[in-house]
Amino acid sequence: MIIKKCSGFELEKTLKNTFEDFFNQSEVTFVEDGEEKTLQVLYLRYFDEQFTSFTPFAEDPVFTIDSNEVYFKDLVALVCLLKNPGYRHRKRVYLNEQKQFEEHFKEIQFERLKEIFTHLHHKNSYEVKSPLEFLQP
Repeated sequence: MIIKKCSGFELEKTLKNTFEDFFNQSEVTFVEDGEEKTLQVLYLRYFDEQFTSFTPFAEDPVFTIDSNEVYFKDLVALVCLLKNPGYRHRKRVYLNEQKQFEEHFKEIQFERLKEIFTHLHHKNSYEVKSPLEFLQP
């Protein structure tokens, strides 16, 4: 699997009776078996305020590569894909429970995430041989 792009953004209200402005969307674009796919993870924006309690990150942006800032919402879909390889076959995942959201970050080798984003910034792709290499034994 080749990771091509990771990004995240805050949804904006399109109609006055919707709740879109309570959510963030994180996306990871990857190539598998010659086919480009995108996984979208939609989650409560509130979780962005809590990430310091279940990750080693102390602030947002979580790291900077050259002058490129990487925010927590940029890495959520990537972490979900690495932790749950079955998500490769889905287009969208919706997470609205905090415990369920936090489960995706357990056992992740967070220092390896910076490696992926560095490759994305400098080489525009990163090859994942096995998602297990990003989990702590």
